[in-house]
Amino acid sequence: MNLDVLLDKDIDLPRLSEVLDGLGHVGRLDTIRHWSGDVQARLFEAAKGFHPLTLDDFVPSGVEPMIEVIHHGKNSLPAFTHFQKRFCKPKAPEEGAEAPNELWGYNEQTFGTFTGPGYFVTHLPEGREDGAAGEVDIDYRKIPPGKVESWPPILTNDARLGTLVYAGMVDVMRGISSHVTIGRAMKKGKYMDAWFVLCREDH
Repeated sequence: MNLDVLLDKDIDLPRLSEVLDGLGHVGRLDTIRHWSGDVQARLFEAAKGFHPLTLDDFVPSGVEPMIEVIHHGKNSLPAFTHFQKRFCKPKAPEEGAEAPNELWGYNEQTFGTFTGPGYFVTHLPEGREDGAAGEVDIDYRKIPPGKVESWPPILTNDARLGTLVYAGMVDVMRGISSHVTIGRAMKKGKYMDAWFVLCREDH
């Protein structure tokens, strides 16, 4: 669906959010896949503080631990722009204990054989003061201790070519609608010119 009229210089984020919520998954996915890098960059800035995120935006509260939830992605690169981030809730380390307040996940993308799966831990911001309210961090500096059975073997992000892609990186996420989030990559505390948008698939 073409929503260009809502993405002009002054982005109408409330209306955009409302329209996205009214679409089904196929419509939302088709919409975000038309967003260029420039649009993604402007959306990231516009979304600051707009739709505060929690971990439930990535794995809804009713989903059991170790069940995969897929987010379809579109990045700002000139080619090979489609990918997925797959998330799950962790299970408790032992019976009667509470599971950690985080999500585990990895990247499913064309060059995973060369870069590695890009495992990460998703959590509320840690050690970031500027603009952290309502944001969520996808943190490649942390490697989950477990995974969904069907996921690829866990590798550290300095393996293969992952050291050039994932090592030391944090994706800062902001909310657009109930299913759609926008992110920007950060390394060593500095934002990179790399944006992407995610669309959660209903479970």
